Amino acid sequence: MAEDWGRAEVEAIVADYLAMLTAELRGEEVNKAAHNRQLRTLTGRSHGSIEFKHSNISAVLIESGFPYVDGYKPRRNVQGLLREVVLERLATARELENAATAAVVAPVAALDDRAEILGVLVPPPQRERKVRSVYEGVGRAMRPRRVNFLAQEAANRDLGSRGEEFVMAFEHARLWKAGARALADRVEHVSRTRGDGLGFDVLSYEKSGKERLIEVKTTRFGLHTPFYASRNEVVVSEERRKDYFVYRLCRFSADRKMFLLNGSIRETCSLEPTQFLASVA
Repeated sequence: MAEDWGRAEVEAIVADYLAMLTAELRGEEVNKAAHNRQLRTLTGRSHGSIEFKHSNISAVLIESGFPYVDGYKPRRNVQGLLREVVLERLATARELENAATAAVVAPVAALDDRAEILGVLVPPPQRERKVRSVYEGVGRAMRPRRVNFLAQEAANRDLGSRGEEFVMAFEHARLWKAGARALADRVEHVSRTRGDGLGFDVLSYEKSGKERLIEVKTTRFGLHTPFYASRNEVVVSEERRKDYFVYRLCRFSADRKMFLLNGSIRETCSLEPTQFLASVA
């Protein structure tokens, strides 16, 4: 069994990871292989051990409301010392906070007119076996933080609107390719035409004419970035599970990707409470 990482090693890999994340958020090229080689030289650890630690750091960042370095899939069985060091670093990571803020509020590029719009579709990420986090459960408080950048991005109406427009174009192209051109012309942006209370954003169709209810979730970040779902969205996804789809748009930039989740959100995702409605009555 491999020996646990010591503080000096953990400090080194966390500092390096946060530097990579800051650069990536600024739109700079990041050579992950070079960073891995440098850490191997510094720590004597294997390539795989370093990659696994990177994935652990990703998990702590997501728990803390930060994006992660794209390509390092979050893994939750995190060494206690690693979590402690990540949280310590985040408390003073001003450059990272500035880069994350700029990325979250940056203007969204207009839709391009690509003929290969259907090529953005990828399989959903494989779900990790659930490991109970030290942050889960009523009665255990999380460390205070100034900004939850994932929540801030989720509230970005411009980003959400652009994502919905992209899905409208995608659905039109999908139905057009399937030969259902009359149905393609009936795809409706219901969050605009009927309001936000339906529990989905786009009304589309199967080739047979059956309804497809689409809730669009958009992020500039990687495929493993969690998204927020309202109680109404969860309820509608259960009531109309055969017709309900979440279209998860990721890397919403020049390299945008999208995967689909069909069915009840309770069944396709792991749901964690983020707030409670309290009443004295």
